[in-house]
Amino acid sequence: MHDKRMLSFGSSLLPIIAMLTLLIVGYGVMGLRIEPLLLCSAAVTAVLAYWQGYNWDEMIHAIVNKLAKAMPVMMILICVGGLIGTWMFSGTIPYMVYWGLKLINPQYILIAAFLITSLISVCTGTSWGSAGTVGVALMGVASGLDVPIAAAAGAVVSGAYFGDKISPLSDSTNFAAIVSDTTLYVHIRHLMYTTIPSFLLAGVVYLIAGHSGLMGEVATPARVIEIITALESLYHFNVVLLLPPALVLWGAIAKKPVIPLMLSACLLAIVLGVALQGLNIRQGLDAFMDGFHLSMFNAQGVTTDGIMADVPRLLNRGGLFSMMSTILLVFCAFSFAGILSLTGALEVIINRLLTIVHSTGQLIAATIGTTILVTGATSDGKLALLIPAELFKGAYLRMGLDTKNLARTIEDAGTVIEPLIPWTAAGVYMASTLGVSTLELLPWAIQCYAAIFFALIYGFTGFGIAKVTPSTEPAVETLSGNEEFTQ
Repeated sequence: MHDKRMLSFGSSLLPIIAMLTLLIVGYGVMGLRIEPLLLCSAAVTAVLAYWQGYNWDEMIHAIVNKLAKAMPVMMILICVGGLIGTWMFSGTIPYMVYWGLKLINPQYILIAAFLITSLISVCTGTSWGSAGTVGVALMGVASGLDVPIAAAAGAVVSGAYFGDKISPLSDSTNFAAIVSDTTLYVHIRHLMYTTIPSFLLAGVVYLIAGHSGLMGEVATPARVIEIITALESLYHFNVVLLLPPALVLWGAIAKKPVIPLMLSACLLAIVLGVALQGLNIRQGLDAFMDGFHLSMFNAQGVTTDGIMADVPRLLNRGGLFSMMSTILLVFCAFSFAGILSLTGALEVIINRLLTIVHSTGQLIAATIGTTILVTGATSDGKLALLIPAELFKGAYLRMGLDTKNLARTIEDAGTVIEPLIPWTAAGVYMASTLGVSTLELLPWAIQCYAAIFFALIYGFTGFGIAKVTPSTEPAVETLSGNEEFTQ
């Protein structure tokens, strides 16, 4: 770094301001595609890096490092496409939708979606697994019942991230405890101060929404019966169709490698589709690659001409290729994040922020703001926990605050906020898997953002804030060079 120009606070803000302006105006107001906006943000940041003295090879190296870390995430995204396509092929998802339509009252679909995904995510510790299995089925039920899918998606995301936040099996829960120098179960108990009120608030809203006019006109019983009849005419339903999701959930609990587990579930689904539905292996591989299509039944002599339009909309989806646009978005986001990490702009901004913090409420607010900023700027959920923890740990000890307050706050503003930012890996995954844009589901993902308000209230009132003997450590800690951003 000795031969590179250091950024001032003002120049450090330039890439962040450029990104936020482009995304808010371009994406939020004008409805432009998000990928070129992220590339424009990356271009602005590249100019700044060039001014600092970095050359093109160094910028590419920083981007490649980011993408290398994101490669497992992208492979999982691709596998999810194959999972959905093969589960449609086997009848697994239609089977879950079938029973959902028969058993769930439209008035209770939101609260049911929230509670079911919450239970699955707590048991498995994975938000992606619960959303990609039962979440997809619940979206099909909501579509069949004419419930607004944005509301249903918000309920699914809320439930999925409830478990991701507090489950002892969750990697983010364990990671937040480690980087904040606290223990896992102390961290989980302290999380209850903000998580339980958020959970109850979300549950009440979903319950009220289902019994009010907020949901609009739900499907008539005749329409639901028509969908059920159509599914019965297409598939041979059997309880063994639940084996693929059972395999995935078992693997998540047992902490088996995700990608081999998902591919195994795809293979099992193809076998079930051939054995139970009378389809062939070629069609199974087509469903895996290109997605399932209702016309596959025509080869078996099953006519699909008279099927109501809602059924093809439910079934025709999935496939590896369906995730390619999602992967492109991840590439664009990490191009920006990679060059930004090279400049060290985030380090400058955060260290300036630390100099104006003088109270517990301000410290909690600064931690929340920083965590959200790092999440949006780096598109990396782990960095969003690591960087604020490293930078703020000394400030918490200096002010006599237990570091479990820090662990709770970075989870409140990082883990559960990541799926609400459209260009992060979690945001892309949830939008792609559930078929609803991030901005549409965001207002309904109450569990995810409500904790921030409780965290701020506690910070400024002192309620739920754990104290320790003040430390003599300096209030401001800095990262040496750019190690955390470029490794």
